[in-house]
Amino acid sequence: MTPETVKYAALMLAAGIGVPILAALNAQMGARIGSPALAGAAMFAIALVVAMAFGAAMGEGQAARRIPAQPRYLFLAGVLIAFYLLSISWVAPRFGLGNAVMFVLLGQVIAFGVIDHFGFFAARVRPLDFTRALGLVLMAGGVILAVRPPT
Repeated sequence: MTPETVKYAALMLAAGIGVPILAALNAQMGARIGSPALAGAAMFAIALVVAMAFGAAMGEGQAARRIPAQPRYLFLAGVLIAFYLLSISWVAPRFGLGNAVMFVLLGQVIAFGVIDHFGFFAARVRPLDFTRALGLVLMAGGVILAVRPPT
């Protein structure tokens, strides 16, 4: 593995570790204040400030001017992150954090297989061959086994 590959893998591993922590924290806030939606709004407000500060620190002020010219479908990403945050905040206390995150993971496994195979959203095409399909099936099987109730 190249140092760049290790760097990217470590960054995404940290992001992956953050997902269930984010879900647990936001679900707890939603339960404490009685509103998963308002807890999500608070998290988005903080995320906006952090993202803007990061962009400013990286000298990306010019990029902000290009945002309005982007195709409208790209803004669906904001809708999807809101859907994720609001749904996990509402579902996790009722379904269990582990179950909620595991099914999110299963959805990600299915989606990345389809997106990579067809090259949707300008992704690099990576055909679904037997070995890759087997890996996806094993990952999905692992998710299902991890959420099974104890016998």
